[in-house]
Amino acid sequence: MGFFNTIPKKPGVANFIIRQIYTCFGLGLMPKAPGTFGTLLGIPLYFLFVRLGWEWYVAGTLFVFFLGWWASNRAEVDLDSHDDHRAVIDEVLGYLVTMVPLPHVSVLPCAFIWGFFLFRFFDILKPGPIGWIDREVSGGFGVMFDDFVAGIFAWVTMFLMGLLYSAAFL
Repeated sequence: MGFFNTIPKKPGVANFIIRQIYTCFGLGLMPKAPGTFGTLLGIPLYFLFVRLGWEWYVAGTLFVFFLGWWASNRAEVDLDSHDDHRAVIDEVLGYLVTMVPLPHVSVLPCAFIWGFFLFRFFDILKPGPIGWIDREVSGGFGVMFDDFVAGIFAWVTMFLMGLLYSAAFL
């Protein structure tokens, strides 16, 4: 099998591009912790979208959601499983949702690192509605939506941490 996990290869440029999208350029093919590696792609996108402004952040995050929904539908067919660990575009979305730049989140020192760990925490543990969505909502929408909700949980946690930090240090 080699160092990277493999996926069935359908011929053609379009299929190659779709595989690159749902594996986040092969990050989902890492043999250990592919979701963590996929989440890493969210960090440069976060910095790019923040630099472009609030409207671009929202537009970029929505673009990732809809692109990921479409690509995750294709991944389920290609990989013959729901929410396969090799399809990691959903982790990028979850991180971007975690990092939505609203007051009290961006004041945290190293907020982008806090966001990374908090999102991974909620994505792996899948408490309450996250786990229910993961189990019960099918297709590409379900793949993307559980990470969207995990991102909301992580964002709320960061928001509360930011409030505490602001009250204590600012």
